[in-house]
Amino acid sequence: LEECAAGTGASYRGTVFVTATGRTCQRWDAQAPHQHDRTPTNYPDSGLEENYCRNPDGEASPWCYTTDRFVRWEHCSIPACNTPTEGANRGQ
Repeated sequence: LEECAAGTGASYRGTVFVTATGRTCQRWDAQAPHQHDRTPTNYPDSGLEENYCRNPDGEASPWCYTTDRFVRWEHCSIPACNTPTEGANRGQ
């Protein structure tokens, strides 16, 4: 399992569970402290497991809801993969 994100990280399935500022991520199947619709049921192909950083909805990079009730969500700090992103080798 690669601990890096390719492109926007939509395919990221690593186990980072803290945000870039060090906040712990809320579980995707939990509705507290933040209620949301980015659930494993609604996004079955996005790997919304445990409280791992993911990008189910086209953000710039993997993110999560936080367990801080005053901070709804934040991006996570996940290194970029050194492999070419999908489509990089195709001619225009």
